[in-house]
Amino acid sequence: MHFINKKPEDKRVDLDNKLKSRKILRVPGAYNPLTAKLIEEIGYDAVYVSGGVMSNDLGYPDIGLTTLKDVSNRSNQIARVTNLPTIVDIDTGFKSCKETIETFENFGISAVHLEDQIERKRCGHLENKELISADQMIKKIKECVNSKKDKNFKIIARSDAKSVEGLDKMIDRCKAYIDAGAEIIFPEALKDEKEFEIVRKSLSAYLLANMTEFGKSKLLSCKDLENLGYNIVIYPVTTQRLAMKNVEDGLRAIFADGHQNNIIDKMQTRKRLYDLVEYEKYNSLDEKIYNFSTDGHE
Repeated sequence: MHFINKKPEDKRVDLDNKLKSRKILRVPGAYNPLTAKLIEEIGYDAVYVSGGVMSNDLGYPDIGLTTLKDVSNRSNQIARVTNLPTIVDIDTGFKSCKETIETFENFGISAVHLEDQIERKRCGHLENKELISADQMIKKIKECVNSKKDKNFKIIARSDAKSVEGLDKMIDRCKAYIDAGAEIIFPEALKDEKEFEIVRKSLSAYLLANMTEFGKSKLLSCKDLENLGYNIVIYPVTTQRLAMKNVEDGLRAIFADGHQNNIIDKMQTRKRLYDLVEYEKYNSLDEKIYNFSTDGHE
C-alpha cells in the first residue's frame, strides 16, 4: 500500500499537459522505488527508468540481457509509489512490441522509448553500435502505437543512428519515426549545442535530451536545453552513480577502519528514511504501527 492520489490514466494526462506547456521536463532516473519517492518530493516532473540501470542493478552490462519481466516488474514497483508520470526504457522492445506495450500500460507506466539498435544492443554512448533498418523500426513503432489503449500513453522513438550513419541520416530516420506515430523523439549521443539545434530545427515532434555522464554529449543545463527547444531532459544513471560511489567509499572506509564512526555524516538518518517512506501515515491502518519517537535518530 502506498499513499498516492493519482491513477495511471491521470499521470498520463499530467505528462501530456506538461509537454504541451513547452516548459522542459526534468526527469531523473530512479533505480528503486525509494529513489522515485525522493524525486517526487524534491519537485521533479517525472521519473525515468533506464534499461542500463536495470541491467547494472542485476549485475549485467547493458547488452540486452534483461527480460520483459525484469524491467516491467521493477518499473511497476517504481511507478506505484509516486504521483509522477514514469517513463521507461524498453530497449529494443523485447520479443513482442505488442506484449511489451500491453504490459507496461497495464502496470501504470506513462511512456516508453524504443530504440533502433539490434537486439544485442549496447549503451548509446559507446562505439560500434549496430542498427536495424529504418523499415524494421517503423514496423515496431506502428506495432507499439496500435497496441496501446490509452491515447495519452506516449511512444518515444530513440535513434542511435547519428554515430553509425551520420546526423543527416539520423534525422531522416526520425522523420519517418514521427510519421509512423512516435510523439516524442530521442536523438541519442548528440555532441553539442550545434547538433541539438540542428535536430530541433529539423523535427516537429517533442524532443528528449539525454544528459548522461561520461558519455558523448556535452552536459548542458536544463535552461540551455529549453532555450534550444527541447521538451524533456533525462538524467538516466545519475542517481545510481551517486549511490554506488558513496556505497563503495563507505564500504572501503569500514573495511580499513573496522568501524563506521567516521562516515556517519555520509548516511541517511533513520528519521529521514522514516519521513521518506511516510512511516507515520501507516497508522491509518493500525495505530500501533507508529507509536514511537524518532528523537535522537537524526
